[in-house]
Amino acid sequence: MVAARVLVVEDDSALRRLIATGLRDEGFTVATAPDAAAAVQLAERGTDLLVLDVGLPDADGRDLCAALRARGVLAPVLFLTARDAVHDRLSGFAAGGDDYLTKPFHFSELVARLSALLKRTPPAPVTLPGLQLDPVSHSMLTPGGPVPLTPTEFRLLSALVAGPGQVVRRRDLVRAGWPEGARVHDNTLDQYVARLRRKLREAGSPVVLETAHGIGYRCSAPE
Repeated sequence: MVAARVLVVEDDSALRRLIATGLRDEGFTVATAPDAAAAVQLAERGTDLLVLDVGLPDADGRDLCAALRARGVLAPVLFLTARDAVHDRLSGFAAGGDDYLTKPFHFSELVARLSALLKRTPPAPVTLPGLQLDPVSHSMLTPGGPVPLTPTEFRLLSALVAGPGQVVRRRDLVRAGWPEGARVHDNTLDQYVARLRRKLREAGSPVVLETAHGIGYRCSAPE
């Protein structure tokens, strides 16, 4: 079995070495970067997971995450940060992050969260009129062309389109989109659905994500 590749981006050299050593002991293949510039080069060579510090010396980690997504790097991102305010977590998710761990943290929790991210494999391909989900590229194929999605966006959209017309409860969407135990606020889910709606609309897809007030969301697709 090939070891999962993890890119650790952390400017604190002692913490970076500690995380890297621990992850290697757990069986991961680890690359490290002290800043955003080095991280971009390493991430584009390929990685299965990213552990990304928010406070980097040459960039905000959230901006780096958004830039990597724009470059087609779709590996799940776990943010490390000393800040735990709600708006900090929301901005991390909005940038394309998948999970959030506050410093200081227990190393066992970091390993558990990374393992959970790895296990969240995409479902079988789904095709609707004007929309096809491609689990290989983590993108949706639309009349306007392919549209890349972050891993969390892909998982959420997969859960919604799996049963067109059926309401998916909010708690089930959270379970589908984020690792077990992740703290996901209601407006975080709403923000992701809003982004998916915008991407569908801008790509010319007839698929619509409707709100079932107080319950969840449903996917409406033409016959």
